[in-house]
Amino acid sequence: MTKANQIIVERDVPCKVRDGVTLYANIYRPQEEGKYPVLLSRLPYNKNLPRYSHYYIDPFRMALAGYVVIIQDVRGRFASEGEFNPLIQEIEDGYDVVEWAAHLPFTNGKVGMFGLSYYGVTQLYAALAHPPSLKAIFPAMTAGQLRHGLSSRLGVPELVFLETWFLESIAPDYLKRKLGSEYENVKKEIVKDLNNIDEWHKHLPIKEWPPIKKHPELEKLFHKYIDQDVKSELVTKTPHRSQGLWDIDVPAYHLAGWYDSHLGTTLMNYKEMKESQNNQPQKLIVGPWAHGNFDSIIGERFFGIHSEGSFIDEKDDITSLHIKWYDQWLKEEEPSDVDQDDPVKIFVMGVNKWRSEKEWPLKRTSYTSFYLHSNGNAGKDMESGTLNTTPPENEPADTFIYDPDNPVPTKGGGTLFFKGKNAGPMDQQEIEKREDVLVYTTPPLEKSVEVTGPIKMYLWVSTDAPDTDFTAKLVDVFPDGRSFNLTDGIVRMKTQNTRGSENDQKDKVRQVEIDLWATSNVFLPGHSIRVEVSSSNFPRFAVNPNTGETTMETSEVVKAVQTVYHDQDYPSFILLPIIPVE
Repeated sequence: MTKANQIIVERDVPCKVRDGVTLYANIYRPQEEGKYPVLLSRLPYNKNLPRYSHYYIDPFRMALAGYVVIIQDVRGRFASEGEFNPLIQEIEDGYDVVEWAAHLPFTNGKVGMFGLSYYGVTQLYAALAHPPSLKAIFPAMTAGQLRHGLSSRLGVPELVFLETWFLESIAPDYLKRKLGSEYENVKKEIVKDLNNIDEWHKHLPIKEWPPIKKHPELEKLFHKYIDQDVKSELVTKTPHRSQGLWDIDVPAYHLAGWYDSHLGTTLMNYKEMKESQNNQPQKLIVGPWAHGNFDSIIGERFFGIHSEGSFIDEKDDITSLHIKWYDQWLKEEEPSDVDQDDPVKIFVMGVNKWRSEKEWPLKRTSYTSFYLHSNGNAGKDMESGTLNTTPPENEPADTFIYDPDNPVPTKGGGTLFFKGKNAGPMDQQEIEKREDVLVYTTPPLEKSVEVTGPIKMYLWVSTDAPDTDFTAKLVDVFPDGRSFNLTDGIVRMKTQNTRGSENDQKDKVRQVEIDLWATSNVFLPGHSIRVEVSSSNFPRFAVNPNTGETTMETSEVVKAVQTVYHDQDYPSFILLPIIPVE
């Protein structure tokens, strides 16, 4: 199909959906007459801002490549009419907009969708409605399930995401629509609260968060979004795994980052859609990136210019990947080199190289248990806690005090802090000095060890609290002592089906499973593999008050005595996906 030389930009093009609400979009299309395929993105962040279109994918390049690019404000946001009802609205609206786009006079009737984060979700939800004109999607850094990495991690609220996203990204336009001219006074309050958001994260209970509570117009929507109850409207009216969430019958290209806050669910999306009975082609690319950040410097580490989204493996950028993908499905062109490659492409940290794979997880993986050992002093003596492949014998347990008023501070990882700060790999040495952080480390490695794949921690624990949390973090220790986080996880005892679990966890020895999602890293000679164990990672995750309640509802917290066992009867270990080093 002929590419364009000139493009036309149309602003605020109306689209009426089934209930009469009109949604508005910007359209970038070739000036030359013809019928072109559509690339559609539906987002809640203002279709007019370059941050949400050009930064991730360039609509002008897509139009010049022979596509009609449509970027639309979702219902109740910016130019579009209606009431914003996060996520719930996106299935029916998605179907209607896809079919509207397919029947525009300058299109060939074939639609693809693109976008990251929320506008990755709008792709998945539209695809679940099976609009006949939707032919392919490209969801990037996308969760899609509330309790699996979007608003919580299996019942543990993603506090920074919930509060920051709502106050920074949702509140301004929502209040502007409700208050009209009075919004100018309110805007000053929002700016002030965003400047002090680190302090506001400490406020309990979450449901009475002052930056939201002072705006009654916003409070109801906030409560709806943070409600984690399985019977809540948001949970019951959005897809989840038991409903056959991934009953999607179009090809999908999934993009993820090792330090993305939605990594776990993006990988799950790929795996489950790959294994579904629909048998549609699936591709996956994972870079060393954080959420919406495709730079070569992530956190405190430089991964090389070839790691950037604009220089992927010195061959592609994110926009060119989209063009090659959609040329196959929307233009019926012969498969390009990107389509003929292996379906999985990952960035291997440590050696800082891109590598193609035939599947995820890798079939050649040797899952290896690395056991915790210590003399009972792993929280106070860095030399006490060790990590190796030998099962423990008779060893004293490690004990620490978890104080919700003094939680372990978040430093790096797959976070969604205000303006993207504090995400990625960061030196953990100060964190490891805390007595409420248990540290277990291998001796310096004589040979390289590659860890690529899903990672889980199995801890035997007890607590004197009716409910509590446990955390785990995988770390690469450099020869000079720097200690960079790779991936981490958290579990809430009451919400996990622990062995022999009852509702009250107090003084019972339980095995908990902590999902650390995944990574790809080569631990080089002279480096060490380290695991950190604690009970908090704040403010990324809301603290557990140790009372049996949640900080959604209560401000009352108590200290808890936490015990981690590692002996013959209760061997605690991390299960690492070891890949033979070629």
